[in-house]
Order: sequence, then C-alpha cells, then structure tokens
Amino acid sequence: MPDYAATRDRVETYFDRTATKAWERLTSDAPVSRIRQTVREGRDGMRALMLSRLPGDLRGMRVLDAGCGTGMMTEELAKRGATVVAADISPRLVEIAQGRLAPALRPQVTFRAGDMTDAALGSFDAVLAMDSLIYYGAEDITRTLRALGQRSGQVVFTVAPRTPLLMAMWHAGRLFPRSDRSPVMIPHGLDDLTRATGPGLAKIGRVSRGFYISDCLEYRQGGRP
Repeated sequence: MPDYAATRDRVETYFDRTATKAWERLTSDAPVSRIRQTVREGRDGMRALMLSRLPGDLRGMRVLDAGCGTGMMTEELAKRGATVVAADISPRLVEIAQGRLAPALRPQVTFRAGDMTDAALGSFDAVLAMDSLIYYGAEDITRTLRALGQRSGQVVFTVAPRTPLLMAMWHAGRLFPRSDRSPVMIPHGLDDLTRATGPGLAKIGRVSRGFYISDCLEYRQGGRP
C-alpha cells in the first residue's frame, strides 16, 4: 500500500489536473448524470451531519476545513461566524473555492494550498475533514488524526465503510491500468480503525445515497470528552 506522501501526491495530481472540471461541476448547481446526482445529494447530507457536531453559532471559534475542495463546507462555516482556514492539497481547487466565496465572508477565511497536517496552519477549536482521508490506510489516518488532534480539541472526518458494495468497487478498481485510475478509496471497519487510533474515536453516523456511502467519525485526542 502506498505511503502517505505517495497517496497525497496522487490525490493532488488527480484533483488538480485530471478531475478538476468534473469536480467543479459536481459541486455546483449544474446538471449532472443521475449517478453523480446521488453523489451530490450524499455529500450534501454528509456535510449537514458533520456540521451538526458543531455549535450553530461559531463566532470566536477557529476551524480548519481540511481538504476544502471547492469550498462548500468553508462557506457554511463562515456563515456561522467561524474564522476558517481552508486547506487543500490541490491549488486549482483552492482557486475555485476562493472565487466562489461570497465577498462578505472573505475576511473570515484564509485559504492555503498544501498539506492539511502542516503545523504552520496553527491550532483550532475544531477540524472538519470531509472525504479527504478516504484514500488512506489505517496507519496514515491514525498519524493524521494524531497530528490534527494535537492542535484541535475535535476532529470530525469521514471514511469509506467496509460494506460489500464498496469492497467490490475497491477490488474492481485495482484491475484498471494505473494510468486510468482515480485515487482508490480504502474501506475501513470501525473496529480496525479504533484498534489503530486507540481511545477517542466514535462513529457519528452513515450517509448512504446511491453511489455515495460514507461514515462520519469523530476523534478526540486521548479520548477527551
């Protein structure tokens, strides 16, 4: 299995070059195929679930949108009053997010292209990482959570669950030539992740809508309440 740096570089290449237009369209109001519409609706549901873990009023809170993509989560956080650092490994997606953000919200948001675990980003009251860890193995997820947990009291993130459908898709994806592959999601069981991370991991819920299936988890360093 590729290490963290190799996977991160592959994700950057995919989203910054191969799939930028498709991702820009999926995260807009533009018409999409029925399959992609289920992904859009699933992501909308997951975003709402993750946001439900934070207070409705985020004024005075500093939040990291880790893997901000085109900025949909960033906008919602800023609307609630948070000071947001929006980081993504893809400079192109960061540019799209910056261009989409309403001018009135821009003073609250700092955009950064780079690794979401960079200590230079500072400390946070909360971290949201939606679908930005789904390409990594348990060891890399554990290292990422511990790095983020040292600088935040709460990390809410998603993983691909170990369901029969996703496992079939995972195995099928490995059959394609490397040049044709998108980054492959790595399904995880909650028990396996808990053994890797230790105390502090809890499942919040699952969103399943057509081709979008994802678990929302929450991590608190050292099992803090």
